[in-house]
Amino acid sequence: MPITVTSPAFAAGAAIPKKHSLEEGPNASPALAWSGIPPGTREIALLCDDPDAPRPKPWVHWVVANIPPATAALPEGVPKGDSIPGLAGAVQGKNDFGFVGYGGPAPPPGHGTHHYHFKVYALKEPLAAKPGITKDQLLAAIKGKVLAEGDLVGTYSR
Repeated sequence: MPITVTSPAFAAGAAIPKKHSLEEGPNASPALAWSGIPPGTREIALLCDDPDAPRPKPWVHWVVANIPPATAALPEGVPKGDSIPGLAGAVQGKNDFGFVGYGGPAPPPGHGTHHYHFKVYALKEPLAAKPGITKDQLLAAIKGKVLAEGDLVGTYSR
């Protein structure tokens, strides 16, 4: 059974509001919620990337690891930085903009509609990830540990 990922900011497949964009708004992370975390989950991880970026690999917008398993949501506007206030042990990773924390949509002007995947992973083992973890490091660390996953896709264009 997949994890259901939702946001009060946008519906699945719909446009992400400008306030969540890197260059056209205040770059506030959208509030996210998830359900369907299976029994035995020891930790949750989250990735957001854009496979429509004009390069061989998806552009990484957000990496979060060590989320406690009882957590069912992240609030809007998670502050940039190594940790997430109120979520003991949760750490933020480095995005492809070069900083730690959320970096919102910023597709090249005129490049068409981009699709942003907010992926939630339920893990059967804790990772003990360090702040600044990259997407590639996270994916390597969760290999063989994923109990379930879910994906919310939002769009953005300029």
